[in-house]
Amino acid sequence: MTSKKKIVRTFLIATIRKDSANMSMNDYKEKGNIQETPFGYTLSVVGGKWKMLIIYLLAENQPVRFNEMKRRIGAITFRTLSSQLKELEADGIVLRKEYPQIPPKVEYSLTQKAETLLPVLEQLCEWGEKNRNS
Repeated sequence: MTSKKKIVRTFLIATIRKDSANMSMNDYKEKGNIQETPFGYTLSVVGGKWKMLIIYLLAENQPVRFNEMKRRIGAITFRTLSSQLKELEADGIVLRKEYPQIPPKVEYSLTQKAETLLPVLEQLCEWGEKNRNS
């Protein structure tokens, strides 16, 4: 039996400048369409029911094979997981590595671009921990 090594990640949380949030709102006021703002772009990449969960799972356990990811997530269908992974790959968040063998083997991992999202996910986890029982 092989032993799995648990990776514990520690993130440094940067201070967010107050004017950075205002820039997004100014973009919204100028364009009138939230989808054209940095906030809208971010939501298009990580929004939805499963994408942040997939990113979090990969951050803790990469690389991960498709069926293993399906087992760990649980309630997601194969079709939905496949679709979400394709979208994350198209956005440059997930790297798909296919091995030419029979049976086919595909592994998923995070890109460097995705690594820049991890501090934000960590902040969301901290928020959830602080506010879960409030």
